[in-house]
Order: sequence, then structure tokens, then C-alpha cells
Amino acid sequence: MVEGQSNAERSAAATAGVDAFTSLVAGVTSRIVNRALDADLARELNATLPASGPEVTAIAQMCRDAIRDGWMCSREADGIRYGRVVKAGAATHGFSVDVVDMPTIAGPHHRHPNGEIDLVMPQDAGARFDGHGAGWVVYGPGSAHRPTVTGGRALVLYLLPGGAIEFTPRA
Repeated sequence: MVEGQSNAERSAAATAGVDAFTSLVAGVTSRIVNRALDADLARELNATLPASGPEVTAIAQMCRDAIRDGWMCSREADGIRYGRVVKAGAATHGFSVDVVDMPTIAGPHHRHPNGEIDLVMPQDAGARFDGHGAGWVVYGPGSAHRPTVTGGRALVLYLLPGGAIEFTPRA
């Protein structure tokens, strides 16, 4: 949050930030709408939207700025900061957009009824998400995992078709 801002000013800044972020992410979702969520899509995303490219660099910077400003990853559980930034809708071609800020930790096990597309943005040089460094990871429909960051802190952006995710009970 910015010192000296009123609640109304913070709210207006957050709304403007979410709108700008939605537009930025829509540039990605427009490319993947109605695509099969598979290894071919992951390869294509990594080739056309590389981690060091301008689009991903802009997304990563906006995530860092939004977290600093307090309107992204405003919830916390077990050391993981998280939040749904954009609900699934027309603006993002039916995808919801979640962002998590994870230290070295294993998160809660969950299932992806419609699949999941992740953008891994390491904040520490050695950070990896589910064994992957910077870039795109795609999980197909019906897949499940316990999202795990090793080697430092990473931001991960999740695109969920229809916003669908199912958390499994703790064992």
C-alpha cells in the first residue's frame, strides 16, 4: 500500500491495476482459448511467450508491483500468499487468473477438472515450481498435484478454464 492514500484512493488504484492486469493477461488467453491443454501447448507458449520476453516480463513486473501495493496475493495460509485476481469471464476468454507467492514449500493438493496453465516466475535464481524453472507449465484436464516450490521463492500465475479447481481434503 502507498503511504498517505485514502481508502478510496487505494480502491481506485487497485481497480485500475486489476483492469490493466486483466488486459495484459487477455493477450495470453486470447492465444489459448479452445486449445487442448497438453505438452504441445506448453512448448508453444514457451516458444512464443518466453520467460525473458516482453509479455512475460511485463506480467511478472505487474505481479511484483501489485503484491507490493497490496491488491494481489492479499491472502495467506501456511506461508503461501495467494488470491484470485480475475474471475473466469469474457475478458479473459473463460479463464480465471490466480497468483500465488510461494517460498520453498509444498502447497495443498488439488485437482484440475478442466486443466491448468501455469506461468512460473522465479523470484530467487534457483527457484523451481514442480521441477520447472521460469516459463509455462500445462496440466491437462483431470490432472492433480501438490504444487511445490523448491530452491527459493517463486510467483506462479494460474490460468484455470472456467475457474475450476478442486482442493482435496488433507490426509
